Amino acid sequence: MAETITKIYSKIFRSKQNKHNYLLHITLFLITFITTVIAGLQWTSGKAGPYEFSSLADGLPYAFSILFILGVHEFGHYFAAVYHKVKATLPFFIPFPPIAGFFNFGTMGAVIKTKSVIPNNKAMFDIGAAGPISGFIACLIVLIYGFTHLPTIDYLLKIHPDFFSPSYGKGAIGLEFGDSLLFAFLRHILTKPNEFIPPMSEIYHYPYLCVGWFGLFVTSMNLIPVGQLDGGHITYSMFGEKKHEAIASISMIILVFLGVLGILNAFIKLNFQIGWSGWMFWAFILFFIIKVKHPPVPQFEKLSRGRMILGFLAILIFILSFTPNPFLLSID
Repeated sequence: MAETITKIYSKIFRSKQNKHNYLLHITLFLITFITTVIAGLQWTSGKAGPYEFSSLADGLPYAFSILFILGVHEFGHYFAAVYHKVKATLPFFIPFPPIAGFFNFGTMGAVIKTKSVIPNNKAMFDIGAAGPISGFIACLIVLIYGFTHLPTIDYLLKIHPDFFSPSYGKGAIGLEFGDSLLFAFLRHILTKPNEFIPPMSEIYHYPYLCVGWFGLFVTSMNLIPVGQLDGGHITYSMFGEKKHEAIASISMIILVFLGVLGILNAFIKLNFQIGWSGWMFWAFILFFIIKVKHPPVPQFEKLSRGRMILGFLAILIFILSFTPNPFLLSID
């Protein structure tokens, strides 16, 4: 194992392509660090700024956590690519400046770009699965820490002194994160009955829970088995072109259905508990940009039992992490 890791690192630092891009990678990372610190302050404090320099430290837990999850995810892809001798860039972190009145997480994620052809479906599977599985483990670490280190109710009362008032939230736009099976399960087994557990409408004030929830959300989006998403790479490599196309088509229908439910709920107020209009937008992106079908690889072979088990594990992660209604907006 140590020898393998040494070979990987030596390949990284010998790569001329990566040397030429070091400045760009570092610059994007530093900018993303700044935008996530500010986003962390916005989420946790509930204030849009401006902020005093001394308060920036309050955004560090959020920034470190989200960069940790994104970095682990993308380096999972990267090391798998290096292992299969596929040329790939280091991760490009994508900053997104926090804008008052527009909620965002300070980043649009991170990506790597392959520079050579992926030779077979085994390499495609390893590269596609390494990212979300690694990122999922990072999410678990952050969420376990967050649920086992919940602050007392005094923490939330400093942000919302009127939290227990009957008039709290009246006439204001409320934002609630949707639950996923895994998030609800971890909350149930890791918290104590006598401690204050923040409702989903206040989760974003808790940096580790907010980032962990966001990590699961992004992981599930990447694992949708469509086109060249990570989930598409995995299902194509596991089942072949025809079965993947069928799975991808069904997934697109479900996304559109959830998107329509979200739109109807927003305009007609049907009070559905599932559906989000954003899924319609994501389906549009998948259909016209990422594409539904997965492009063929030069060589296709049956995967080993170990890879198939990992593939089904990735599918399970998708099911446990997926949130049909990730963002719920309401006006009381």
